[in-house]
Amino acid sequence: MFFTGSKSFSLTPFRGAALVLAISFATIAGAWILEAWGVKPCPLCLQQRWAYYIGVPVAAAAVLIAWRGPQALARSLLVLLAIIFTGSAIFGAYHAGVEWGLWPGPSSCTGAVPQMSLDPGKPFNMQDMLRSAQVVPCDKAVFWIFGISLAGWNAILSAVMVAASIWSLKVS
Repeated sequence: MFFTGSKSFSLTPFRGAALVLAISFATIAGAWILEAWGVKPCPLCLQQRWAYYIGVPVAAAAVLIAWRGPQALARSLLVLLAIIFTGSAIFGAYHAGVEWGLWPGPSSCTGAVPQMSLDPGKPFNMQDMLRSAQVVPCDKAVFWIFGISLAGWNAILSAVMVAASIWSLKVS
């Protein structure tokens, strides 16, 4: 229970699902807004979004079911949310570790773009296309909030959603 003054607040399945829905929706919406403002996501950033593409609808269903439906199903969806966002937290921590240089990332987005020699007689010049492409490296954080990269925030927020999902299961 949360203690606020003399009143206590329990995280019911409905409140837990609503909290996960609010955090997950705000997180993915924030990513889309940053992208619209010109912050380009790397391949690992795009892969991290899949947890939110699955988690937001599951959380919305959990809110509706916890509100009016069978509580056993609502609890099952909360367990599913805990699993989804546990994976998201692990993947976010992995990506943050790549950004901080703790371990190497995938060669597809942390290495240099290879130079290719092509036949100059062909009308399509792959080399020019590769040079003009904007490759966003996975090992360089492009945006920081309070000294934490977006991948780090994904790990933190995902862990909070896991805790909220599990905590809300404890209410009888």
